[in-house]
Amino acid sequence: MVTNGPSQTAAPAAPLGRPAFEPPLLLDRVAQEPDLSGTSRQDWADVIANDPLDMSAELDRARDAIDWLVALKLSKSATSIDANRLPNGPYVLVLDQPKSVDGAPPDTDMLEMLVFAQTELLNAQVAVLCCADGYFTSHADPRISLLPPESNLYALLESATAVYTHSAGFGADAIFAGHRPRVFGQPWYGGLGLSQDERPDPHATRRLTRAQLFHAAFMRATQWHAGETALEIEAVLARLETRERALREDASGYVASNILRWKHGFLKSYLGRGGITVTDAPEEIATEKARGRRHLVWGNDPAADLRLEDGFLRSRGLGAALVRPLSLVLDDIGIYFDPTRPSRLEQMIAERASLSPAQSRRIDTFLTRLRALNLSKYNVGTGVPPLPEGHRILVAGQVEDDASITLGAGEIASNRALLEAARAAHPQAVIVYKPHPDVEAGLRKGKLGDAEKRADVVAHEADPLALIEACDEVWTMTSLIGFEALLRDRPVTCTGAPFYAGWGLTTDLGKVPARRGAHPTLLGLAHAVLIDYPRYFDPKTGAPLSPEEALEYLSTAPQGRSRLTQALLAKLRQARAAFLGLS
Repeated sequence: MVTNGPSQTAAPAAPLGRPAFEPPLLLDRVAQEPDLSGTSRQDWADVIANDPLDMSAELDRARDAIDWLVALKLSKSATSIDANRLPNGPYVLVLDQPKSVDGAPPDTDMLEMLVFAQTELLNAQVAVLCCADGYFTSHADPRISLLPPESNLYALLESATAVYTHSAGFGADAIFAGHRPRVFGQPWYGGLGLSQDERPDPHATRRLTRAQLFHAAFMRATQWHAGETALEIEAVLARLETRERALREDASGYVASNILRWKHGFLKSYLGRGGITVTDAPEEIATEKARGRRHLVWGNDPAADLRLEDGFLRSRGLGAALVRPLSLVLDDIGIYFDPTRPSRLEQMIAERASLSPAQSRRIDTFLTRLRALNLSKYNVGTGVPPLPEGHRILVAGQVEDDASITLGAGEIASNRALLEAARAAHPQAVIVYKPHPDVEAGLRKGKLGDAEKRADVVAHEADPLALIEACDEVWTMTSLIGFEALLRDRPVTCTGAPFYAGWGLTTDLGKVPARRGAHPTLLGLAHAVLIDYPRYFDPKTGAPLSPEEALEYLSTAPQGRSRLTQALLAKLRQARAAFLGLS
């Protein structure tokens, strides 16, 4: 677990923490008496004394990590509770620290620091971020506000005029947030040109940048672990971001409706940390909402607080075959497949028209891994049939009663019409038709009996990614295959208005919403779709996964249900529909 940083000569303690419901994520091997036995990492003093810290690629990683850390507002406590008792007007932030650790400063030093803080600005307020077993437990001066330990450090740093510390570990966070703290002790981050040192160490002559400090402390002199697995700093931040999001979004709990019975178990496992009640009874829904829970509905119900659907990297196996999803999307504005109104995904795509260097590098690395692992939404299908020579156009079949068709297909709303449109536009091309896997499995509507007459090749049970690679372009109404083709640099023509159309990356034959006026790059689109919008989960345990963890999980996951099982499920669904008069 993370150790608290001692006050004088100690090496750094890792500044990152974890949401309260998670077990310890990381291991800091640097303590007051550094013990380097059995490790290949350098200790802090050795790094500062001997490491040039001049590798540009590593410093770029450090800058990215700092930006990520500050944007997430993650510190050692990693709380999601923002400080809501900030003083009115300018204030100086004073960082308390534990008084029971070895090397803790005397009371007089801490009180002296507080006095200096009161003189920093004329009529300035002083906010003290308290800590458990700290020095400041009460104060009579009305200009001094004592803030509880669970206050979010980065929310305080954003508004603070100046930061005062003796040797608190949070002083490093202040540096990473852009402050130059006034330091009254000799902490590990002091004496390096990044702080105002009241008692400088005469032997400290080296000067570092923020990136060098971070790289030295948290990429060279610290080991990060999840269980027995060693992690790089990017994986640590991704894990913490994911768990913090789960803590924040699930805290108030949910009341869920329109949920098929087989989904109850995994929903409670995935989203139940704050409590979840599954019911379709209006009275019970109203009661749960009155308790502060948000109403969650599977599908497209505008009246609900949140709409829930499978994510875009779902599973090895079909949802209609009752395979648990690896990812879900929860949308508080609309839902991604309904272009008739805005959605949270649309907003995220527009925001990603501008990416930071760190975001660009993250999604580029993610897509490189995605392509290398050859992963898609369902990861079903095997191989590619023999294809004639010529300009090949992949036409993506869909489930014809799917909501994305009824809401977003426009004038061309059937597989037959899509094939006819592609053929009319390219009479000499090789048309390769890929039926939807749910339709081929007999689980959903959309079978085209005369497909062989309308296409040159019908690619039954084929691998969609292999087909994309084998073809020169893709035509679709609203299929996710269009998005997967964009990720693999294939031109895409949309006759409808899927979520990825209308941003300048596709040829759009249908009507797309005028509000899609932003022009993200492919990396920006992918960041919104694969990192920002979905939430990923371990299907076995329900634990939140980072997008990167989800990729690795999916790459080794077993294949879903057999075709025999799928056929039996299809018969059961048909029998149920006939019994209920739905067929």
